[in-house]
Amino acid sequence: PKWGCQRGAPGGSPVSPMGFDARASARDAKGGEKEKKDYTILESIELSDESDEEFNYEDLPEDPELLDEEEETLDDINRLLAETKPRTDAQDDESAAKVQHRPQVIDDFFRNFLLKYGMKRSLEAFQTEWYELQQGGTFKNSELEVVPDVYSRNHGMQQEVVLLREELAKAHMIAAKAKNSWDKFRKERDFHRMHHRRVVQEKNKLIVDLRRLKKHYEAYEPTLTELRHKYEVSMKEKMLMRLERDRFLSKAESLQKQLSQVQIDSEGVKELQEEKDSRKTKQAAREAPWPSDDRVNPYANSNFEAARVADFQKYQAFKGHLGAISRIAFHPKIPVVATACDDHTWKMWSMPEGQLVLSGEGHKDWVSDVAFHPRGSLVASTSGDATVKIWDVTKEKCKHTLTDHNQAVWSCAFHDLGDFMVTASMDQTAKAFDMQSMKCRQTFRGHVDSVNYVTFQPYSNNLVTASGDKTVSLWDLRSGLCVQTFYGHANAVNQAVFNLKGDTVASCDSDGIVKLWDVRVVSEYLQIDTGQHPANACNFDRAGKTLAIASGDASIKTFNIEDRIFLANLEGHDDSVQDVVFEPQTGKYLISASSDATFCMWQ
Repeated sequence: PKWGCQRGAPGGSPVSPMGFDARASARDAKGGEKEKKDYTILESIELSDESDEEFNYEDLPEDPELLDEEEETLDDINRLLAETKPRTDAQDDESAAKVQHRPQVIDDFFRNFLLKYGMKRSLEAFQTEWYELQQGGTFKNSELEVVPDVYSRNHGMQQEVVLLREELAKAHMIAAKAKNSWDKFRKERDFHRMHHRRVVQEKNKLIVDLRRLKKHYEAYEPTLTELRHKYEVSMKEKMLMRLERDRFLSKAESLQKQLSQVQIDSEGVKELQEEKDSRKTKQAAREAPWPSDDRVNPYANSNFEAARVADFQKYQAFKGHLGAISRIAFHPKIPVVATACDDHTWKMWSMPEGQLVLSGEGHKDWVSDVAFHPRGSLVASTSGDATVKIWDVTKEKCKHTLTDHNQAVWSCAFHDLGDFMVTASMDQTAKAFDMQSMKCRQTFRGHVDSVNYVTFQPYSNNLVTASGDKTVSLWDLRSGLCVQTFYGHANAVNQAVFNLKGDTVASCDSDGIVKLWDVRVVSEYLQIDTGQHPANACNFDRAGKTLAIASGDASIKTFNIEDRIFLANLEGHDDSVQDVVFEPQTGKYLISASSDATFCMWQ
């Protein structure tokens, strides 16, 4: 016979968790009537009939209340969902460690144990003897209900320990995160506290400095007042001294006239006058006469071939200085160039080999410019030590040193006749020197900033100066007066040069702007923008059609000013190009000087 198994409620038929229903099995053995009701068959077990003891199984009456409760429990879906619904956070907090289990019946405990270890014969013997004793009334109801509490409590406490360990691990993780956050906040607090202390210290220091400066400024107020008063007094005294001087001079002139009239017939006066006249005559003989104004430029109507700068390439680079090369000049007769350098020297080189010919040493500061005498026998050099030195090339020594300027001298140039030389200085003046008497014959005043460059107009008595006051001025050598001033630059003018015909001036400034001026109509007719870097120097070729510009971006920019087009950008230096000069005889190549201590030949 087969035994049907289902767990019943407490007080009904005993049902094991493995599905053994003893009373249902007894009813099937006796052949009782089957109720038309749905049961869940968890497992079917076949019991052998070989038992020696015969046991009479009798039907047990079914409890309709229990069946109704089971049907309601299985059919009520809403109640089932409510029971299986996850608890809320509040419920979890209240009973986080409570685990409820249905108590396990004592006989089910033994059946599960025997089934777990496969003891089938022991199970059959247990079943038979258990039901016999139960039917005989040997056991009490209190002895058959549940497994002893110790086992249940141990099982519940084990599950509670597992839950508590999980919660402990979570608490450890939260504590570790909190510790890291606290360490981070503490470090930030310490950093901000240190920064605050440093800011407070700096603030206190600034307050102390401000107080000291305020006291210092207050101490200057009476000093300035006193100096202002002294200045006013000195100016008044100066005016009074001038008036007295003029009065004494007028008296001296009147007395001199009277004396000359009284002694006009005396022989002593005649001899004295003759001596004075002879001295003046000798002095006038030593001084060179001013150049005449009726000379004609022999190149005024000449037409030379323009230099082919578009085909120029770097031929060779020469390195012979220890500092930046500021200026370069060609010898008027032979293929030799002279370079001026910041290493306090100037040197002469043979071209195109680049062999050193002569080196001039004697300046105490950087050499700013070098120029050849038209006859080629003399070289003039200017320096930051406020001197101009005249060198004799044949004797290889310094012939004369001019110290008329009181600040650094930037530039020098010889007149085409060779009798005069002009210089430009940081003291805001340009001076003309007599090459025979080696004395200053003329001083050109009018600029309000450093005079950066000076040169003569070809075959004339005019000279042009470029100044840091953003102007270019044209001067008369004989009178020392400013003939014309060209306005238009927005920054300091570095250089201004004439073309060979003498009718055009090109000036370049520190903004990279190059302007071309027509001297005949005194107006600007072309402007060239070379970029953001300063334009340090510029130079015309023989034909006056090509202009080469030395740029601060280490390149040489060439333009055709007749067609007003850009020709080529010659790149080969490593630093700013300071000067560029075309070869004056043929114009087949040009030389550039740079701050990288080299000068290059382009052809």
